Amino acid sequence: MEASPIEEIETLIRARYPIIHVLSGEEARVTEALIEIGTRRRKSILEWSCNTGLVPAGVSLQSKQSRDAQTIDPLAALNRAVEQVEPAIFVFKDFHPFLGRNHPETVRRLKEIAVHLKNSYKTIVLVSPVLEIPTELEKEITVVNFPLPGREELAILLDEIVEEISGFENVTVDLGAEGRERLLKAALGLTLNEAENVFARIVVKHESLTGDHVHEVFAEKQQIIRKSGLLEYCSPEEDFSQVGGLAGLKDWLQKRAAAFTDEARAFGLPAPKGILLIGVQGCGKSLCAKAVASLWRLPLLRFDMGRMFGSYVGSSEENVRKAIAVAESVAPAILWVDEIDKAFAGTRGSGANDSGTTARVFGTLLTWMSEKTAPVFVVATANDISGLPAELLRKGRLDEIFFVDLPGAEERAEIVRIHLAKRGRDPEAFAAAGLAAACEGFSGAEIEEAVVSGLYEAFSEGCDLTSEHIARSMNQTVPLARTMAEQMNELRSWTEGRARPANQI
Repeated sequence: MEASPIEEIETLIRARYPIIHVLSGEEARVTEALIEIGTRRRKSILEWSCNTGLVPAGVSLQSKQSRDAQTIDPLAALNRAVEQVEPAIFVFKDFHPFLGRNHPETVRRLKEIAVHLKNSYKTIVLVSPVLEIPTELEKEITVVNFPLPGREELAILLDEIVEEISGFENVTVDLGAEGRERLLKAALGLTLNEAENVFARIVVKHESLTGDHVHEVFAEKQQIIRKSGLLEYCSPEEDFSQVGGLAGLKDWLQKRAAAFTDEARAFGLPAPKGILLIGVQGCGKSLCAKAVASLWRLPLLRFDMGRMFGSYVGSSEENVRKAIAVAESVAPAILWVDEIDKAFAGTRGSGANDSGTTARVFGTLLTWMSEKTAPVFVVATANDISGLPAELLRKGRLDEIFFVDLPGAEERAEIVRIHLAKRGRDPEAFAAAGLAAACEGFSGAEIEEAVVSGLYEAFSEGCDLTSEHIARSMNQTVPLARTMAEQMNELRSWTEGRARPANQI
């Protein structure tokens, strides 16, 4: 069984590793864990920052006012660590700026101290969300990733908050087993501080705390995504009641709606990896991506390849890695890669056109899709299969490939009813079956546009919408299926035996 980060850090301290770099943005949580380790190992804990210098860890901010000003200088603080005789753990917070090229004396001093610490009961722990290790210290520093809190830690926090507010008469707490699970699942990916803030905001804003407040947790995750600037947070207002047809795809997704729960893990089910939706333009592929987020009640992130490419060498690949890290930090989540065929259309000639940047970016994404362990479900859409490399299509990176074809007669009638109801009309007052026959070969987007055009006609005539208005609009429309008949037939031929029909269970 793999050791926890706290157990790993304690083992390294006991083994007299001189310098440990804990990669985390949660200073308070890491410091608390180090204080527990120090208590067990009978070691004093001192923490350093460029504002406070070396002070005993865990003291209040007011106590830090009486600091030793001399240890604010990083070199002085390192020298104090050498002078310390008793066993101790020195926690240096955000020390990475002093490990750059502008501070060669600090880098050299840290390297010299590492030799001394190996023969003592003292350890230096660098805590920072940024990993910047100079070449000179690569052999001296051991890196430990300190992950975000898991479900158990969030559950303890939630229980503490519920206990604290249970005495408030004006606050209602209604958390059954299912509601509690939904709230905890939504909070995964937040730091303890962020989770505490969002739970408090729910209580203040709604004067209640229930499982129906997951949207407030998603709003907190939206802030994380905005700060990155690489992913776009989508607020899905659509659900599968607004998607006509596609019974096979809906059934597949419905069966995996509970796949991210602890019960699914205990049953032996891995988290689903993703799907690729191939099909005709305007048949609802993007709409399905948004509807999945509503069905599973997970945040939806749009992966825009245009934001990934930078002008500096290596920056594009780094942007992809950062975007992936952001997606994993708010997991469980859905990552929507729209029109992936256009994004990677140039991978084959990438070496000649852009020095291989597109191919490397694509490789980074493919490797992550194959090896990811975080519950990030990928929904990729594509129109042109000729631009899709074989590496993307193999099992293991994606769970299933669905072919979204033009809607049949019953599906077209259903789509007509959906768009009539969406615009405040009673679908029963219209001849949906007759309209479905009039729009044979139409995509869902073209049917919607016919309804909208009919509304314009009725509005200009000063009367209410009728079936005749919509039928006239349909008769005036040349569907894409007729304009691009050859390409669509080629697409259907390719998907036969390679992809699962989205409209068949």
